[in-house]
Amino acid sequence: MCVKSTRKIMAGITMVLVCAGTYVLAEPLVVQNVSGYNSWPMIQAIGEKLVCVYSRGTAHSIGEDARAVYARTSTDYGKTWTTETVVANTPSYGDVAVGKGLDSKGAMLLWVRRVGKEWLHDLYRSTDGVTFTLVATPKLDPSPVQVTDVFSVPSVGLMALWFAGRYNDEGPSHSWGKLTSSDNGATWVQTTIESELTKSQWPTEPSAVYLGNGKILVIGRIEVGGGSSTRCQFQMVSSDNGATWKRMQTNIGDVLISTPSLILDAKTGLLSNYYYQRGKGILRRRVVNPDNVFDNPLNWPASEEVATGSEIAVDAGNANATVIKDTHYVTFYSGKAPDTSILVSVFPAPTTAGNSIVSPSRPGADRPGK
Repeated sequence: MCVKSTRKIMAGITMVLVCAGTYVLAEPLVVQNVSGYNSWPMIQAIGEKLVCVYSRGTAHSIGEDARAVYARTSTDYGKTWTTETVVANTPSYGDVAVGKGLDSKGAMLLWVRRVGKEWLHDLYRSTDGVTFTLVATPKLDPSPVQVTDVFSVPSVGLMALWFAGRYNDEGPSHSWGKLTSSDNGATWVQTTIESELTKSQWPTEPSAVYLGNGKILVIGRIEVGGGSSTRCQFQMVSSDNGATWKRMQTNIGDVLISTPSLILDAKTGLLSNYYYQRGKGILRRRVVNPDNVFDNPLNWPASEEVATGSEIAVDAGNANATVIKDTHYVTFYSGKAPDTSILVSVFPAPTTAGNSIVSPSRPGADRPGK
């Protein structure tokens, strides 16, 4: 039997339907839905303020001059958002936010990819999510497709991962690696971890968490199609603060060019892997004790269907997550070109692996992932 109930999520009250421990949450909240191709969002908590950064252009195109990066903030946990401010709008370039994180002082860091006559990555810093100051434009070789989220590793400093390649099958020409900074983002050292990879071996758009005791766990997107045996997210792990790495395939096959975003909860130690299954229009989550998968990437539990959006393959996706206390905030974009919207879903942090959250539009849909 199901009963109506309320569950407090931070300062807001969300109506839920409780069915044998399964929570049915509200529809995603709207961050931005003005006309245009609002896409590729990043979300970061600065204290208890949410900052959502996204880009807008006219189409699914990264290099168009019309594409700029914008930010909105929320102090009521995603219910309302401030007027957008411009982060980057470079003449003759397409600007896209590609990675976020915090520096050692708690300020937000944001990687913005600038595509035009050159392919560059600019690092910005913000203490309020409104004003962003350019910190660095490192000279990188190989030149990455993207630099992704920033995280901290004791004894190293700040770290971000990158990947480079051409998304084609013409020989082993793909690579990935790390950037490290010991001066809070002012300068970066680039290291290649793997090179001369085929597209099927290539982990892209990775998300990483530091687990403690030198251990880092990374989940990467896969770019090939095919069945679940070949189309599974990658897992990369390091036990020595990122000095050496091992790359493996997981059993996470309910994906299609699905960008992962990881949240490690400090209280429970549980790891949540959020990703949007393009073409199906499903935001999914897998919750695990990281010790159970660190050396066993085929042990990821079944996925939960936590929200839904557009089923159009490239006009929706790119999940990115952050956390405030015991609540997760996951942003993605959804719609149909030329008009798409930036959304954010709000979930209580899981308390056990396999905790069930079911989207209101698809009740009972927490079926196992393939």
